[in-house]
Amino acid sequence: MVAVSKTGGLPFSALAIMVFCNIAWALNVVVSKIAVSTLGLPPLFYTVLRSAMVLIVLFPLLRQIPARLPWVLAIGFAVTGGSFGLQFVGLQTASPSAVGIVNLAGAPLTVLFAILFLGEEVRWRRGIGMALALGGVGLAIGSPSASGSFVGLAFAFGGVLMGAFASVFVKRLAIGSVALQAWAAVASLVVMLPATLALESGQIEAVRAAPWAVAACVVFAGLVVSVGAHSAYFKLFQAHDANLIVPLTLLTPLLTIAFGTWLTGDEIGWPLLAGGAMALAGVAIIVVRPSRNIFKPLLVRPRL
Repeated sequence: MVAVSKTGGLPFSALAIMVFCNIAWALNVVVSKIAVSTLGLPPLFYTVLRSAMVLIVLFPLLRQIPARLPWVLAIGFAVTGGSFGLQFVGLQTASPSAVGIVNLAGAPLTVLFAILFLGEEVRWRRGIGMALALGGVGLAIGSPSASGSFVGLAFAFGGVLMGAFASVFVKRLAIGSVALQAWAAVASLVVMLPATLALESGQIEAVRAAPWAVAACVVFAGLVVSVGAHSAYFKLFQAHDANLIVPLTLLTPLLTIAFGTWLTGDEIGWPLLAGGAMALAGVAIIVVRPSRNIFKPLLVRPRL
């Protein structure tokens, strides 16, 4: 089989992998909603369970200590446990569809932080894209179908903000993306385990009430999504141009809305759809523009 160059087109196998990744990422939002809302898992505790699953699978990668370990742990925590924890708190009251649209704010926020801290230059096209994306997210948050979960969406936006801020510094870490997931799981456990013990209650009761359902959610989030989909996604960047891969991730919010409507009965109004379309158009403009400073795989996937 002939290998595809970095500048060539995407083969069918790569497209199939990206379809799998988008489905996994979209379903992850819905599954997380079920875990923290329907099953009643405390959100920080669910973050601990997910991180533990990732650590179990990737534990062998911890044998090699990376350079600048404190930075690796801090940035890894921000793009995983910290941002996930805030999103899980938000999903207790917010719908998966609305959270999926809020996640689109990651791209313009990442560019904004790159401007502030890395000297990123933004011309008028990406400036328009940033304005469209943030305006669309604002419209979606303020829509009638999302107004009842404003606090939840605020927490979800906080998670996106944290992930976007940390992702601009990932390119400066001398560590592979999969190894970063392993160390991020360590950092998440160190922070989130004491947090859930101090701030939450009912962890054991929630697990005992539906052990198989909880296990399914954790295996899906930790094994299928974080280890499987994310590892496959980053591996594609070793063989293909990022400009061919990153735009395909824009399927995720569309699938999130579809799965949210189907599986959790999300109410989708025209303002939410209009805001989502506006944000999606803005992000599309952002991701097709080149950048020297931003780790492009995390431009629209700010959390690992």
